[in-house]
Amino acid sequence: MEATLNKTNNEVKQEESLNLFTSTQIVIKDALEKLGYAEEFYELLKEPLRMLTVRIPVKMDDGRVEIFTGYRAQHNDAVGPTKGGIRFHPEVDEDEVKALSIWMSLKCGIVDLPYGGGKGGIICDPRQMSFGELERLSRGYVRAISQIVGPTKDIPAPDVYTNSQIMSWMMDEYSRLRENDSPGFITGKPLVLGGSHGRETATAQGVTICIEEAAKKKGIDLVGARVVIQGFGNAGSFLAKFMHDAGAKVIGISDALGALYNPDGLDINYLLDCRDSFGTVTNQFENTITNQELLELECDILVPAAISNQITATNAHNIKASIIVEAANGPTTLEATKILTEREILLVPDVLASSGGVTVSYFEWVQNNQGYYWSEEEVAEKLRSIIVRSFNNVYDLSQSRDVNMRLAAYMVGARKMAEASHFRGWV
Repeated sequence: MEATLNKTNNEVKQEESLNLFTSTQIVIKDALEKLGYAEEFYELLKEPLRMLTVRIPVKMDDGRVEIFTGYRAQHNDAVGPTKGGIRFHPEVDEDEVKALSIWMSLKCGIVDLPYGGGKGGIICDPRQMSFGELERLSRGYVRAISQIVGPTKDIPAPDVYTNSQIMSWMMDEYSRLRENDSPGFITGKPLVLGGSHGRETATAQGVTICIEEAAKKKGIDLVGARVVIQGFGNAGSFLAKFMHDAGAKVIGISDALGALYNPDGLDINYLLDCRDSFGTVTNQFENTITNQELLELECDILVPAAISNQITATNAHNIKASIIVEAANGPTTLEATKILTEREILLVPDVLASSGGVTVSYFEWVQNNQGYYWSEEEVAEKLRSIIVRSFNNVYDLSQSRDVNMRLAAYMVGARKMAEASHFRGWV
């Protein structure tokens, strides 16, 4: 019975990854057609240029050697070196890594960075591994992919279950291999090793700026606006704090175990203090609601900041928000996007809303390259300028071409890759 259940779970995960990958390809094809590009541009951009699979032997604390599988996808480097995170997760798979590398290309095009998209991952459960095992795995991964990465080739960064400590080990291993200090090889490092101010909160800051701009377009005053945030992890918790500090009324939040709702507004500072070591908080309260009920609450602004495929054709008609800003990867299906657009709900897509992280990663890389470091205020000012400009570029295109914000964002992101590939003579 257990084997059957595991097989079913794996099949479900593969189907979700395939949907993520294929749905991304569908929107890219539509975007390129809207822009008037020939079929060969889609053939070039529908898959990563490179996909490396590696096997990493790691000596575990009990003396045995375990072999881990890792991936690194480089989607398109016509614009410049590829850029993207590395995730440690038991459900990492090849199609997910491919899809996320394409999204990184789009994000970089949308915010006009000199990068293509990359993504990496290792199939593992870091929650079951010791500090020493994680270090040996991190260093082993860098040795395995070292020939295709570097400050002018492909620049990794943190992602799911990776952090500044793991980035530090990886940078150190790469510097040993190259026999010189290479801070620009990787971003998301601690400040003392060449990290940038604002990196930890960058994704939530970018989402916050998009919320502010979307509220202006809808004529909603952020002060007193009712906000619901699905997910209370890194992005969701910082976002809740930013919204609370801006005067908005955060009436609902959730984690993996459930959701909290208070129509008068939640005490966000208290909830942040109550989180346990795993980042969960709802298990400490009675009268919780489900994540599904949270999504359908009446509010002004809804932020899916958890996992993919949360708003679907099944519940899209029940969404009662005026604005949806996607902080998670792929929380809204294509069918749901169509329904929400028909209902005149302003949907700010993930590839735009969550681009704050890669933008500040770019800042870190620039600071590493020039050996001059900016203040927190400078980083915040530069981030705001880029996100506001990018939001308005996408919004204006959606209005002028009468398309939804997701398709408009893909059009902006794909155009830069297509133009660079054309000028290089690839197509």
